[in-house]
Amino acid sequence: MRLLLRIVTLFTAAAITAPLAAQDNSYDVFVPISKYLSQGNVDNLSAWFSDDLEISLLASSNNSSKSQAKQILKSFFENHTPRSFDISHTAGKSNMKYALGTLVAGGERFFVTIFVNNEGDSYKIQQIKIDRVQ
Repeated sequence: MRLLLRIVTLFTAAAITAPLAAQDNSYDVFVPISKYLSQGNVDNLSAWFSDDLEISLLASSNNSSKSQAKQILKSFFENHTPRSFDISHTAGKSNMKYALGTLVAGGERFFVTIFVNNEGDSYKIQQIKIDRVQ
């Protein structure tokens, strides 16, 4: 009887923790990033920035520190109030991913490319590029 109880306990524990492990592997880093872009929430978005990143806005490209990139994006969102952001494509390998999407802001449409790299136990934005849709 004790053996049967142990077996049932082990199977129950495995059944409970298996979905949790699957959630960790399927976590999409672009979900929170998309949310903050669509809101124009630069403070929360900048938490995803690498210490040094490339930011390209409307054909002007800069290698920036995290705080410089935050100010650049804040200025952009002051002039182009975001309404929505939708990702149309994602791809990558385990340590590097990218997303392509469309940002509607200030009455205009922008094509957005985001590259993230795995840094330790999390992903950080290495490059963000925003161009007008032609």
